[in-house]
Amino acid sequence: MSVEFNEKGKYFTDIISKVAVPSIIQTTLHRIEGSIHVRLEGRVKDELDRIEPFLAVTNAKIFSADGALLHEADFITVARSQIVWIVPSDDTAYAAGERP
Repeated sequence: MSVEFNEKGKYFTDIISKVAVPSIIQTTLHRIEGSIHVRLEGRVKDELDRIEPFLAVTNAKIFSADGALLHEADFITVARSQIVWIVPSDDTAYAAGERP
């Protein structure tokens, strides 16, 4: 990690601070429950609009179309091209538009 300071004492790092947002993700074949990570002062939509081909999901549970649990993983990546919709799940403050 690199840290740089300017003449006013402000520091800059190459680390991007993010907030975990519990979410439900519907792909073309599966439903995924887990946390996506949104930049501070950002929105879920902002993360979806990024050009990276994959979206990171932590504490993921993957369900089949009939609702059966198929797999659990601490970390997965989901191809953005396969995402149908995402909704923040149990974070009512985030869903109401408030920032954590």
